[in-house]
Amino acid sequence: MGSPVLITFTIGLLLATVAVALWSRGRQIREESGLPTGNIIYTDTGAWIENSEPLFAPDLRLTGKPDYLIEMTNGSIVPVEVKSGKAPREPWEGHVFQLAAYCLLVEDHYGVRPAYGIIQYQDQAFEVDYTAELEDDLLDLLAEMRESRVEGELERDHEDWQRCQHCGVRKHCYQRLA
Repeated sequence: MGSPVLITFTIGLLLATVAVALWSRGRQIREESGLPTGNIIYTDTGAWIENSEPLFAPDLRLTGKPDYLIEMTNGSIVPVEVKSGKAPREPWEGHVFQLAAYCLLVEDHYGVRPAYGIIQYQDQAFEVDYTAELEDDLLDLLAEMRESRVEGELERDHEDWQRCQHCGVRKHCYQRLA
């Protein structure tokens, strides 16, 4: 039997080693996630913080649940949208507009205008600047969408059966491909 001091020292050394290993693994996981360094203040993934409430801008009739909102040390907020597929050469236009909508919701909800957001694909991340031009394009798109809803029937705008297969309104669509 060893002395109590030696046993205590050995246990302490073992716990410190485990703590360093866990800390190192945590950093590695965060780096692989594509998330910038900062505090996660909102997540729709259920991974860290349980958020069931979407962000909502009543004057725009816009609602959404970003995958992550990261508060940086300077007080800025970066929305992060995670996509499960491999990255295209440049982000898909629909993904850019989705991220822009999250930037708009962040500004409305938190009073902080994001300078950029991140689209994280399986193998690559894209930083997308949230410019006044992108915001104007988003507002035009939202107005066009509202106008189309008033007019009645909307036409499918693609020939991609996989996109149809994963669509949230597929059950009710008379133009579905899958």
